[in-house]
Amino acid sequence: MAEVITMPRLSDTMTEGKVSKWHKKVGDPVKEGDILAEIETDKAVQDFESEINGTLLFIGVEEGAAAPVDSVLAIIGEEGEDISSLTGGGAKADAATESKSEEESKTQGESTPVENAYEGSSSADIPEGVEVITMPRLSDTMTEGKVAKWHKNVGDAVKEGDILAEIETDKAVQDFESEVNGTLLYQGVAEGSAAEVDKILAIIGPEGTDVSGLVSGGGKKADAPKAEAKTNEKSEPKAEAKSEAKTEDLKEEAPAATSSGDRIAISPLAKKIAEEKGVDVSAIKGSGENGRIVKKDVENYQPAAQPEAASSAPKAVSAQPSVAFTPGQDSETVNSQMRNIIAKRLAESKFTAPHYYLTVEINMDKAIEARKEMNALPDTKVSFNDMVIKAVAVALRKHPQVNSSWAGDKIIHHGNINVGVAVAVPDGLVVPVLKNADFMSYGDISAAVKDMAARAKTKALKANEMEGSTFSVSNLGMFGIETFTSIINQPNAAILSVGAIIEKPIVKDGQIVVGNTMKLSLACDHRVVDGATGAQFLQTLRTYLESPLTLLLG
Repeated sequence: MAEVITMPRLSDTMTEGKVSKWHKKVGDPVKEGDILAEIETDKAVQDFESEINGTLLFIGVEEGAAAPVDSVLAIIGEEGEDISSLTGGGAKADAATESKSEEESKTQGESTPVENAYEGSSSADIPEGVEVITMPRLSDTMTEGKVAKWHKNVGDAVKEGDILAEIETDKAVQDFESEVNGTLLYQGVAEGSAAEVDKILAIIGPEGTDVSGLVSGGGKKADAPKAEAKTNEKSEPKAEAKSEAKTEDLKEEAPAATSSGDRIAISPLAKKIAEEKGVDVSAIKGSGENGRIVKKDVENYQPAAQPEAASSAPKAVSAQPSVAFTPGQDSETVNSQMRNIIAKRLAESKFTAPHYYLTVEINMDKAIEARKEMNALPDTKVSFNDMVIKAVAVALRKHPQVNSSWAGDKIIHHGNINVGVAVAVPDGLVVPVLKNADFMSYGDISAAVKDMAARAKTKALKANEMEGSTFSVSNLGMFGIETFTSIINQPNAAILSVGAIIEKPIVKDGQIVVGNTMKLSLACDHRVVDGATGAQFLQTLRTYLESPLTLLLG
């Protein structure tokens, strides 16, 4: 029986999706794990896999067009099956047939149109077999990308799946793969330079093709001299190997090499997710046809327990890369893309959201005792930061106004409590998010924070792991900072700054005794959180930290 595939919701703020590219045509067989299409959301372009086997009977959204979430994207069923009742009598089916014919004509020699990818040219100007690659939009707030490193030079052979370059966005550095085979004919952005989204990044096509007509001004080639030298240096065997490539290779499932040299059947998206997570695919049992590993296998994979040393918290690193000091001589550091975006966002937050600050001092004696008892249990290591995050999450349940966002003419009260945890990295600051933190145990929070902090420092966090926060926590206590204030991480309405635990004289029951205190500062957006509301939130937070057992009643 035919199954209707709807436009998926691939991010928390997605309302519609655009089909950047179809990987299947009407009439093509489809297997579980096959990539149906590339869907462009408000965050990034993502591969969309089929979860069923069958034949693609209908395409509801043409390539390059957009449609609302939950509208019909495609229909998969048995070959020849009547789906007129699902497509409104067949009107859409006719459109799909036309779309199929157009797609088939493209496969006979024409490349996909790339109007507006460059000035002064149209799809008719593109030489046969040439593909213009533009700067991709890899995050919802990305307006330009910086080429951190080229993995291919002009004149190099390129295969589908090869990493062309590392693109630095406002969130992280991501590998950018080629989707076509050919020769790298042109680099539109020099290594270390940036370009706006949709500007020419590269041109790939048959070796020796003249692409000067595609480049504004007749050929402002970033690597023109290098391209000529590279072409002369190419050996004949390499060229012959390319000419003998078979079209069937394009349809091969992505193989992964094991340490023993064996090949593993794995879908392209599953392979990509495994690389992002650092998962050894040789340890995964595939559920697809003939044991092929598909997306759900990687996502559901649970690795064996690692040695304690490997799971320990990462060492603290400086928030910015070290700079050599030369007496009497100034020096400059070129801003990374992340640093530029941080500067822009913090300025926008500081000067658009009216900040005010509340500070409270917490007696941490009982929290210290509770932590000792928890850490005495086997395989348990809870930090004070983990305790603060747990207390914050439960306190936000009682004060939903603090778990809200300003949206112009309205205030959005978030249904989930997602706590962002600020992590210093060499290029600046990232904020990985603990989703539904109020339902997480101390152990869950501890493991998640350690994992994301470690991956943040190696730029291995995924974009969706840094989205959707409803409140943020910044902790400088490990650096001995007693008190500080933070700038709100928009669109949150508040951020909590956590200082160090200090041993000092305190008054208890009329007597001066030695105690342990910690200062918390809450920065609030006055458009959303009034002073009394912020103060009540801190009172609840103080109760949870000074009497940890009350968290069990929260």
